[in-house]
Amino acid sequence: MSDNNIPLSRYAQLAGREVHWLEWGAPEAPVVIAWHGLARTCRDMDELAQHFASRGFRVICPDTIGRGLSQWSPLPDEEYKLAFYARIANALCDELRLGRVHWVGTSMGGAIGTVCASGLFEPRMKARIASLVLNDNAPELAQPAIERIRAYAGQPPAFDTVAELEAFFRTVYKPYGWLSDAQWRRLTESSTRRLPDGRVTPHYDPAMVRQFSAHDNDYLIWPHYDAIEAPVLCLRGAESDLVLPGVIEEMERRGPGAAGRLQVIEVPACGHAPALNVPEQLEPIEGFIRAAGR
Repeated sequence: MSDNNIPLSRYAQLAGREVHWLEWGAPEAPVVIAWHGLARTCRDMDELAQHFASRGFRVICPDTIGRGLSQWSPLPDEEYKLAFYARIANALCDELRLGRVHWVGTSMGGAIGTVCASGLFEPRMKARIASLVLNDNAPELAQPAIERIRAYAGQPPAFDTVAELEAFFRTVYKPYGWLSDAQWRRLTESSTRRLPDGRVTPHYDPAMVRQFSAHDNDYLIWPHYDAIEAPVLCLRGAESDLVLPGVIEEMERRGPGAAGRLQVIEVPACGHAPALNVPEQLEPIEGFIRAAGR
């Protein structure tokens, strides 16, 4: 058990790889799984985890393989893809003996939640996911934005100093919206590793970007979205270049949208993707999850 501000740091072999996650709150509480974006780490979810843990939830925040403290894949073309991430998610739920969970996913984390909630890759996950929050993610993403992300993520820069790396992060992640100086510093320090020559670089496996070349349409997941039976909340950054308004309209016409189970909130002063670090973003998510129940 952890208190609301000091998480447990845990590791386990899941689907054959060592996976790291942080765990907040009481073990018997309703569970929220909070999954980070493509080139990020579980520490992006600290504010969300603290918010929900202080309100009676247990929050599980994994590092995807190839990111943060989780193992890098020796088989990048086979394992850096949504189907394998869903397999890891299923194994994590087995490891922790989780029944029903609420899923909050930023960007890639939302796509993993979508393919889990559909049950098309991992059938047992469909019944496990009680609600799904997509933070600036959708079943179809704008190709120019994908190419932009692929370009910077596939060739991470290296700097002599952490201060220079923080300046880079402040530029590339400016669309996150407002972060305090302390939050920018934590974002930097929690996603930094040193190279053999002593320089610092973002803390992930650059090969993870091969998901886009080895699996061309891995993020085109309309069949998964259509199969979702859980309620869905989509937060779209008002300035997002990844989730376009036309795709939101299509989401409203089909799958959970056609069934009346989709809510959409546009988050002002953010692009891709809202940082989920302020009450204006966290409170609507809490209200949605509470309405979905256990």
